Amino acid sequence: MKSSIRRSRRAAVAVALGSVLALTATACGDDGSGSAGDKGDEGSGKGTITFWDNNGGVRTDVWKQIISDFEKQNPDIKVKYVGVPAASVQSKYDTAIQGGGLPDVGGVGTAMLAEVAAQGALEPLDSRLSKSSLNGKLNDKFLESVKAAGGDGKTYSVPTSANNGTLWYRTDLFDAAKLDAPTTWTKFYAAADKLTDKAKNRFGYTIRGGEGSIAQALDATYGQSGITSFWNGDKTTVNDPKNVAALEKYVGLYKKDTPSADVNNDFTKMVAQWDSGTIGMLSHNLGSYADHEKSLSGKFKGIPNPTLDDGTRVQVSNPVDGLGLFKSSKNKAAAWKFVEFAASHESNSKWNESAGQVPANNEAAQDSWVQASEPTKLAAEALGGATTKIVQLPYYLPDWNTISKADNEPNFQKVLLGKMTAKEFLDTLADQIDKAQADWKKNH
Repeated sequence: MKSSIRRSRRAAVAVALGSVLALTATACGDDGSGSAGDKGDEGSGKGTITFWDNNGGVRTDVWKQIISDFEKQNPDIKVKYVGVPAASVQSKYDTAIQGGGLPDVGGVGTAMLAEVAAQGALEPLDSRLSKSSLNGKLNDKFLESVKAAGGDGKTYSVPTSANNGTLWYRTDLFDAAKLDAPTTWTKFYAAADKLTDKAKNRFGYTIRGGEGSIAQALDATYGQSGITSFWNGDKTTVNDPKNVAALEKYVGLYKKDTPSADVNNDFTKMVAQWDSGTIGMLSHNLGSYADHEKSLSGKFKGIPNPTLDDGTRVQVSNPVDGLGLFKSSKNKAAAWKFVEFAASHESNSKWNESAGQVPANNEAAQDSWVQASEPTKLAAEALGGATTKIVQLPYYLPDWNTISKADNEPNFQKVLLGKMTAKEFLDTLADQIDKAQADWKKNH
């Protein structure tokens, strides 16, 4: 096996940091705080703090509304907003950690949380949360995901939202075929078969074979096998025989009940193909609702991923977005007030309604807009439900993104094309993950 397992993002960061000494005063001017080695200070609780939005542009307007609300309630605090595009936020954090210029508060999702926390940049928030008005008001499963992603069981980010895997289905096609909603995996496979008519270019399902395929494949695999933990000791369960059988069944849909072009499907192609109206079901997340509404208004519904026949729902963890307090902040008291405000009922509801995601604040999750949006309501219920089991993906592993994308998306295409078996694919994936886990434990 190639040395890709050792190519952690930390190593890539170290190489990139050769240019850090050339950082300009403008780069450091994004905030006014220092690098990860700075201990910072509680400060006066007044003055100016800097906030980095980790999805700048897309969510700028709603964040500016929340900041305006905060400043009205806290006239002694001003929040400087810096919108950072999602594609570059990781590298911007890494550069600032080494060269200075970290914000007081920043958006830090679980997919990048371990990388930032491991470099000593984030303040553990457990003590602050326990004394906060937020205590007991945040979704427990979101908090579990944050703690798991941090790598050491501490809370380095206050969760604000999560997406959720959603099975979108064409209600008109299901009604015409006299099919029940695909609420269980048994019903899902029956519907995929019945809705397929290759002669008329109609298919029961569209599978994701291109970019982003691994998380969706793992969701379907663990969802069917019922295995509820990614680990058995220090070995991954990803290639457990039950998971192998589940993946074999899932990829068996390819070209039988899906278009052959699915082997190259990324998010954009998959959604566009489903919205064209000739396919019965699509697995994606809440984020594609607006596209479906535009193309198929009144002819579709979205439900959480199917359950086992006994009603148990097993799904892999979706990245949870959140707000981190940076250790180098010179005004942690004011920064924490902003975090509390942004994650409070009203602000969290406002943000998630705009983003179309599931609120982390339990009170916000009960608001009327959530109840009126059936897919979001069902997702919120699934994420908080007693019968839902979340398999926490190892976002804390520095090599996770490399393993789950560059190393194995091409292999998953080989599985679809019959050039690699499901067992070979999962065994390769498991070997890489186990080595990454061993390497991580050795260095922690």
